[in-house]
Amino acid sequence: MGFFETRAYVPAKFAPTETGLLHHDRSECLTRHAHREAFAAVILRGGYLEAGDRGRINVGPGDVILHGPYESHQDHMTASGAGVLILPWPEEKCWSPLGTVPDPDKLVRLAERDIEGATRMLADEVAIRELPPMDWPDILARDLRDNPGVELRKWTETIGIRPETVSRGFRRAFGVSPQSFQAKVRLLQALPRIRRGEKLAQVATECGFADQAHLSRHFRILTGGTPRAWRS
Repeated sequence: MGFFETRAYVPAKFAPTETGLLHHDRSECLTRHAHREAFAAVILRGGYLEAGDRGRINVGPGDVILHGPYESHQDHMTASGAGVLILPWPEEKCWSPLGTVPDPDKLVRLAERDIEGATRMLADEVAIRELPPMDWPDILARDLRDNPGVELRKWTETIGIRPETVSRGFRRAFGVSPQSFQAKVRLLQALPRIRRGEKLAQVATECGFADQAHLSRHFRILTGGTPRAWRS
């Protein structure tokens, strides 16, 4: 069996989504984990590198990371650590992972007395932006998201990197194999379509699964239930 022939989804551990202020220690590393709820992380001080299902992002004060439900990520804090404000966030507004706000301290002052009001203020003031890929692992992550049917071995041949190097380097960058990353982003792309009531067989085919049963197996691993039960 070749390096990229197995397409198994390895679920990340679920972590609670607690709103309010969080403090991360200097050079702290958070292993890959997921949250069931959508949320926004407003960086107040320090910074970190986040490697998630939508790529790697270097963030500092004033930056905002918008996480969709069930998304996975790992985080590596800078030598100064990081202070973060966690706010609930509507999942339908997670079309981009990154934004900025002009005055994060104003959000903190409002959040101390009104969390929902702080979320509304963030929605009014956040400016969405995109960052270019940093290196080939980011390019591969982008290609896997944009094209669920991309064949990993052909991708390595096109870019001129050995499959073994791609497998090791991608896992080092994202904390997960390219195969598992590919399976996860397919699931994330399927979720809103399942919720809208689209036919499961069509969703499975267009999101890169072998068939509806293949989609349902991976869906159960992620959510603990079937697509039909989750939708209803």
